[in-house]
Amino acid sequence: MKIIITGGGGFLGHQLAQKILHQGVLCGRPVEKIVLLDAAFHRDIADSRVQTLKGDISDRETVVSAVGGDADVIFHLASMVSGECEERYDDALRVNLDGGRHVFEAARAAAGRPRVVFASSVACYGGMDMAQMMSDSTKQLPQTTYGMTKAMCEMLVNDHTRKGHFDGRSVRLPTVIIRPGRPNAAASSWASGMFREPLNGEPCLLPIRRDQPHPMTGYRTVIESFIAFAEVEEAKLGKDRAYVLPAHRVTPQIAEKVVAEVAAEKGITTGPIVDAFDARIQGIVDNWPQQVEGSRAVEIGIPRPPELKTIVEQYVTDFLRR
Repeated sequence: MKIIITGGGGFLGHQLAQKILHQGVLCGRPVEKIVLLDAAFHRDIADSRVQTLKGDISDRETVVSAVGGDADVIFHLASMVSGECEERYDDALRVNLDGGRHVFEAARAAAGRPRVVFASSVACYGGMDMAQMMSDSTKQLPQTTYGMTKAMCEMLVNDHTRKGHFDGRSVRLPTVIIRPGRPNAAASSWASGMFREPLNGEPCLLPIRRDQPHPMTGYRTVIESFIAFAEVEEAKLGKDRAYVLPAHRVTPQIAEKVVAEVAAEKGITTGPIVDAFDARIQGIVDNWPQQVEGSRAVEIGIPRPPELKTIVEQYVTDFLRR
C-alpha cells in the first residue's frame, strides 16, 4: 500500500500520517510507504515508511513525481487558506485549482484505479440565507475565491470518477478545531484561537460578533473521517462523491463557556476573549454556513464529532503545554 498525502507538512496532514502509521493498515492492506508532499515541513516523522518531498503542488512535474505510477490512496489536503485566497486571486487559482488538477491527472495516470480523498470545505456554500441548514443537496454558490476553488475541484472529482479515471471522494470540511500553534491567514483562524489562546493564558482577539454561529468539528474526528472515506466501499457511494461532515453549531459565547468549564476542572488560568471586530473577516464569515447537516456521511459510516467539551479536552491532552 502506497499512500500520498499532499499538504503532508501541515497540521492535518501530519496527524493523518501519524494515525495511519500507528494503525499500520489502510483498506485492509499493510502500509508500506507514505509520501508527504508540501511546500514546508515543520515536524519530522521518524519512520522508515515515510518519504518527505518539499515542493509546490502548482508545479505539475513535482506532483507527478510524488504520486508516481503506483499510488494506491491519495489524500489531497494541500491548499491556500481562505484569507490568502481573497487577497491573492491568481495564486489561489494556481495552487488550489491548478494544483488540484495536477493531483487528479497524476491519479488518472497511475496504474489501476487509485482512491482519491479530497479535502473540500463548507465554504462551497453561499449566496443565500446562511442561517439555513446546509446539506449535500444545498446548491453551491460560493462567495469566496477559496470556496469557488473547492467547489470546482469537487466537480472534477465527480467527473474523473464518472469517467473511471480514479475512485474519488470529497470530504466537505466544517472548520476544524482546535489547531495548535499560532493564528494563520485563514478567515476562520479565530475559531481555533478562541479556544487555544485562552487555554494558553493569552488573550484572543476576536474579529467577529460574539453571537456568530459557525459549524465546527474536532481534528481527531476529521482524521478518522479521512480514513473512513478512504476505506468505505465504492458500492456505498452515489454519483455525487462530495459529503459534508456533521458538525456542531458553535458561537464565541458558547466557546467561552466551554473553555471556562474545562479550565476550572483542570486548574488552568485562562486568558480573555477580547472584541477586535474586523469588517473584512466578518464579511467573509457572513458568506459561510452557520450550520450543516451531515446525515448522508453518517449513513456510510463516517463518525459524528463528540460533544464540544470533549473536543476541548482532547486538545488539552494532545497539545497543551504549560
